Amino acid sequence: MANDPQLIEKTAIEIIDLLQAGQVTPVDLLDTLEARIGVVDGQVNALPTLCFDRAREHAGRLMKHDPTDRGLLAGLPIPIKDLTPVSGVRFTSGSLLFANNVAENSDLLVERIEKRGGVVYAKSNTPEFGAGGNTFNDVFGATLNPWDLTKSTAGSSGGAAAALASGTAWLAHGSDMGGSLRNPASFCGVVGLRPSPGRVPIGPKLLPHQNLGVQGPMARNVCDVALLLDAMTGLTPLDPWSLPSPGQSFLAAAQSRHKPRRVAFSADFGFMPVDTEIADVCKRAALGFEEQGVVVEEAHPDLKESLETFWILRSNLFATAMGTMARQNPEKFKPELLDNIEAGFNVSADDLMKAELARGRIYNAMATFFQEYDLLLSPSTIVPPFPVEQRYVESCNGYQFEKYVDWLGIAFPATLASCPSISIPAGLTANGLPVGLQMIGHQKGEASLLSAAQALEDQIGASPLPIDPRSIG
Repeated sequence: MANDPQLIEKTAIEIIDLLQAGQVTPVDLLDTLEARIGVVDGQVNALPTLCFDRAREHAGRLMKHDPTDRGLLAGLPIPIKDLTPVSGVRFTSGSLLFANNVAENSDLLVERIEKRGGVVYAKSNTPEFGAGGNTFNDVFGATLNPWDLTKSTAGSSGGAAAALASGTAWLAHGSDMGGSLRNPASFCGVVGLRPSPGRVPIGPKLLPHQNLGVQGPMARNVCDVALLLDAMTGLTPLDPWSLPSPGQSFLAAAQSRHKPRRVAFSADFGFMPVDTEIADVCKRAALGFEEQGVVVEEAHPDLKESLETFWILRSNLFATAMGTMARQNPEKFKPELLDNIEAGFNVSADDLMKAELARGRIYNAMATFFQEYDLLLSPSTIVPPFPVEQRYVESCNGYQFEKYVDWLGIAFPATLASCPSISIPAGLTANGLPVGLQMIGHQKGEASLLSAAQALEDQIGASPLPIDPRSIG
């Protein structure tokens, strides 16, 4: 069944069923993906680095085992975001500083995925060091949105989202600090899950104790995301935040479709401007729970400190992690990132103390809120996909943003409160572009979040993916 285009249409779970039944092989899937990439990726630029020779070697090793004894993923191919090293594969982080870098070793997460039957065949595009909500860099250029090739995929997991939407991946790895899984999922009509810190351990890390940024799964539907989350989890001494795998799989939790009792919806969390059409699409999607007997109310905790708190903590982190490189090679950093790093150098001890106290208030406010509500729903992004040449969103509904990341602020509360958050397709704009609904669960509550997300996906439907890339104006 080598290079069977019909395989592209199937879900990851359906592909694994075929693998375990011996009806397809991992090499068949690689052949199919390589052919599809040849047809569509030149248009979207989602997977600029391919490693099919390495993937076929790994597939050959897996095929020496019985199809049912190849791990959870059974030989399913997966791309890895180009912020995470894969041994023997080009590893640029979207930066000219590392344009020719080749990773000597794989991250712990990559090793775990491969041990559980995943086959790495590509690196997905990302903005420079994952910074900024638009996937472009000076190494590989911009990733274009398959729904409209004139539009952005958001970021920073834009390459992963575009690959899923255009049919060059069944599952994809991403990461998220300020919405980097959720924003591209929204813009590309796929599903992206930001787990609680430690749910998906990585390592070794330069800053093992930072927990603003996490790794997570992306797919075209909720159950496929849950499947990849299962393959990513597990306790490890390399990550001080790591959590043990739960007794029940996340896939089983999603398939249980256990509905929440009471959920809250907020279009703006009380501090963000939101495009009216986006707010309306998301509210209609949230009200889909009412048809299942779930109480839906408009409410949110006090989150007004989120923008400034996130900016201070992020800037401090960026200065710590990239400050020396930026000061030695300023010409190789995009201006927004350079300014962000310099802001980190200017953060005072008083600023940091205030930010940490504010983060504590946000955490406590969310934890208290979830004693009354099971979920907090909102738009995943505040605007529809914007022109790709626009570096970031400068204003919304007449409100001018002060900083280049502020337009992403609706994603910050989940990050600051260490809550799992998933973006699922909510519908389309009048122009036919995807809109994502953000669903936030209580801390370490991925199982109940996935279960509710699957119940709502059943109600409102998943996106009709994959699609052939197109321009709609």
